[in-house]
Amino acid sequence: MMRILPPILVLGLLILMALLRAGAPGPIIPPPWPWLGMVPLLAGLALLIAGSGRFREVGTNIKTFDEPDVLVTDGPFRFSRNPMYLGFLLLLTGVAAIMGAGSPFVGPLVFALAAGLWYIPYEERAMRAKFGEAYEAYARRVRRWI
Repeated sequence: MMRILPPILVLGLLILMALLRAGAPGPIIPPPWPWLGMVPLLAGLALLIAGSGRFREVGTNIKTFDEPDVLVTDGPFRFSRNPMYLGFLLLLTGVAAIMGAGSPFVGPLVFALAAGLWYIPYEERAMRAKFGEAYEAYARRVRRWI
């Protein structure tokens, strides 16, 4: 199984989005509308900073494929079991909008699929195995994305 960490996937998708914008932009989004992309971009950055900061505060690992150390349920994890994945998705959506064309929106779509079908299920299995009922109770109380 390939173990591409989410930030590496995001970087690759940003490159793909730029190439698509340059070579096959699709429908163009006229100014000033692309600047609305700053809203999800900044919200995504805020979630990424808050989520990773909370992990640092409690001293747990952040790498997707490493064994979880601590079940974090506070901070942004009170509202989303996956605020960092949500942050990456918002960031990519914001960048796609700022690019002002339709084709870059492939990036957020690919990330949403990768997170929903690969990263999150992998992490949920690990969390269930490590934390059992504590994770199950958390999962019943807090939604996967928002």
